Amino acid sequence: MKLLISPKNVNEALEAIAGGADIIDVKNPREGALGANFPWIIRQIRELTPKNVQVSCALGDAPNLPGSFSLAALGAATLGVDYVKVGLRGVNTADDAVYLLRNVSKAAKDWNPRVKVAAAGYADARRIGALDPMEIPEIAREAQVDVAMMDTAIKDGKSLFEFLTPQQLRRFADYSHSLGLTVAFAGSLRKEDLVVIYAAGADIAGLRGAACTKSDRVKGEMKRELVQELVEATKQAETQVAKPRT
Repeated sequence: MKLLISPKNVNEALEAIAGGADIIDVKNPREGALGANFPWIIRQIRELTPKNVQVSCALGDAPNLPGSFSLAALGAATLGVDYVKVGLRGVNTADDAVYLLRNVSKAAKDWNPRVKVAAAGYADARRIGALDPMEIPEIAREAQVDVAMMDTAIKDGKSLFEFLTPQQLRRFADYSHSLGLTVAFAGSLRKEDLVVIYAAGADIAGLRGAACTKSDRVKGEMKRELVQELVEATKQAETQVAKPRT
């Protein structure tokens, strides 16, 4: 399981790299769960990140504006990222979600065919009127993107597990894997959640608050020691849970 850590600036990115994160995920927590950061920040972080460490970036919690997000995806792809993530917050139907993602993917992959596109749903969808998150794997397959992701939209301390059970996450992961998709779970996860996330079938575990001082994703500062603890917890999870990986 890869550990995705989400810094908001260059200093935090250096801490995440030093701590051993597998994926450096550039975001701006002040703009939402998948808040987008500035192009120059993403470029700086890509340039300072070792080539063997992947970089992703969030494009935002998307309204139903496929043209705008296609432009954003193209811009992100030119910065050298390995993943772009789209949160399907303001898209009301599966058809609209597929249309948006197809155009985001085309924009990014026309520039760099190796860029992977992640479609993110929200476990707390009912709180924001978003799509049923269990629809995300089928939407991702139909849109021909690469990653089915689950996150939480409202960052008020309620974690992924307050909205979905480990059994539901396992069904999400199993179905996604059957469709050839990579699975990513995030959503106010803590260090002790990593073993459950791994057992549920995650290929990628995404965290920010747990890597920051006072577990504060907005005001806290990322520290390499906390990232190192998450790296170690990931290794322990892989040791404790014996199961075939897809």
